[in-house]
Amino acid sequence: MASTTRPFIFALAFLTIYTALPLSLSQTTTEAPAPAADLCNGIFISYSYTDGKQIAPTMPARQPYRFESVLTVLNNGEEDLKSWKVFVGFQHGEYLVSAANAVLADGSAYPGSVENGTVFAGFPQTDLKTAIKTAGDLTQMQVQVKLIGTQFGVAPPNVPMPVNISLANDGFRCLKASLQGKSEMQVCCIVDSTVKTNITADEEFLPRQNGDLSIMYDVTRTYGSSYFAQVTISNHNSLGRLDSWKLSWDWMAQEFINTMRGAYPSVVDSSECIFGEQGKYYADLDFANVLSCEKRPTIIDLPLEKTNDTKLGMIPYCCRNGTILPTTMDATKSKSSFQMEVYKMPPNINRSVIIPPQNWAINGTLNPDYKCGPPVRVSPSQFPDASGLPVNSTAVASWQVVCNITQAKGASPRCCVSFSAYFNESVVPCKTCACGCPRNTAQTCSTTAQAMLLPPESLLVPFENRTVKAKAWAELKHLADPNPMPCGDNCGVSINWHVLSDYSKGWTARVTLFNWGETSFADWFTAVQLDKAVPGFEKMYSFNATTVGTDGLNNTVFMQGLEGLNYLVAEVDGANPKKDPRVPGKQQSVISFTKKLTPGINVAGRDGFPKKVFFNGEECSLPDIYPSSAYRTSSAMMMFPVLLMVAVFMLMQQ
Repeated sequence: MASTTRPFIFALAFLTIYTALPLSLSQTTTEAPAPAADLCNGIFISYSYTDGKQIAPTMPARQPYRFESVLTVLNNGEEDLKSWKVFVGFQHGEYLVSAANAVLADGSAYPGSVENGTVFAGFPQTDLKTAIKTAGDLTQMQVQVKLIGTQFGVAPPNVPMPVNISLANDGFRCLKASLQGKSEMQVCCIVDSTVKTNITADEEFLPRQNGDLSIMYDVTRTYGSSYFAQVTISNHNSLGRLDSWKLSWDWMAQEFINTMRGAYPSVVDSSECIFGEQGKYYADLDFANVLSCEKRPTIIDLPLEKTNDTKLGMIPYCCRNGTILPTTMDATKSKSSFQMEVYKMPPNINRSVIIPPQNWAINGTLNPDYKCGPPVRVSPSQFPDASGLPVNSTAVASWQVVCNITQAKGASPRCCVSFSAYFNESVVPCKTCACGCPRNTAQTCSTTAQAMLLPPESLLVPFENRTVKAKAWAELKHLADPNPMPCGDNCGVSINWHVLSDYSKGWTARVTLFNWGETSFADWFTAVQLDKAVPGFEKMYSFNATTVGTDGLNNTVFMQGLEGLNYLVAEVDGANPKKDPRVPGKQQSVISFTKKLTPGINVAGRDGFPKKVFFNGEECSLPDIYPSSAYRTSSAMMMFPVLLMVAVFMLMQQ
């Protein structure tokens, strides 16, 4: 009996192993969508938690755990989904380490914090086709993003699920996301006819988008193993600006820069290619002439004298020392451009295969911060033909990167404002630590104490030379004298707004710019937003000034130096450096307003002071308090008894 059952048991075991084998192999292929996806006639999105475990160190209050999840995006609609983007509302302090088949839409690189939620964008599969056009081919309809990261505080068997998931593309409405058990969240997003969108189904490319700054990546020539690209940076914000710009991105397929014109890498280094796969594949290439093999190169502009250099320049809008001005200041200087030759690596050795770089970032010195989105394929750009004929040449392919001004969490401004007025002898200085304070300053000064009121002449000396004046002024005016004294503002640029006069038909103010840094500013500008006063703006006497609209409101005065006065010099030594304080660079002008168009304006109140101030596009820190006119009333009330006693005394003498 045993001999007859043994073959049966062996066959059963073999059959069990054989039937289990495809299940193991199927984990490496594209997974089929959840059954609920069949009920969604739009974009189906799911987030599935697959694994997690505790990791070091042991932190009872905030224990870290590894998590693994899969984000699935499936197009069950009637039209292709172009440049898909999905929001995942992480809520457990998540720190993302990797994400296959996607990048972060704000241009951030992995690893990085996504604790407040983040938007994923497709890469390399940016578009999802329909079942109709692909006969139900999931490899073209669906993308699965495998996420690995760290979350805090949610121990197994509890599951760290996001608070929400939704499609971030325009023209869609997502239903409420629902949990399927403990470890999967699903949502269906459908085309919403009430949502206006500028995307039409018949267009091959997405339309160009608006933003504070746009970067065009135009491929102008392509070969089997290389291509030429032109990069154009355009400023669209009336108050935006870049000085000494630095542009960076990530190559995604081992590309490297061979030659450039109009700009240059900040570090010229080909060693990564020589000792890497590029050196093996391009064995006959002279890498001594290769400019950059970094995965994330940083590109800088060329100086003005290279504009007509036949090897490095001769590119429209190039070679301006990294300065990009707003169109309100000079439209011809609101762009910057350069060209580069890019070499590719297998398996992309094909003239039609071009992978644009990802994770773009751009910044300048004393300029606003920008966050850039992913490159989006748009209709090919057109350029004037090099032959001089009245025709345009079309790019082989074009991508647009849109960047917007943003304020990073915890970031400090880099300029500040002080207030003063004719009706108050004291100056309200820049706030304590307006531009941040080093960590070790708390031992010598207070980072939280309110800045001390100052005599007007103290604005002309550096903060470290104001102590004696501030203490003497506090004693003279019976003001608080804190111990320890408040720390300085630590700003490279400060602006004083002084209400100079106020009369029945108009009023004036004086604007003074101080440069406390080591860098001079050419072609500087400043802008002030006043809620009620701008309609009455008349003129400035030593600056060029005009009103500009922001956010649809005519509430901003844009100022720049006259020709010959458009250079704000750096701080310099005093006449006698051993005893005299350093002297800031300074520019000053009076601005006048009429009250004819602003009846009821209270200049001595807050109507005469700006609500926002910008310097070279950077929003400056403003004081929390304003000069008070109360002393005029109190002084008059104090003088009244004295005058009354004098009058009585004179009458008694008669």
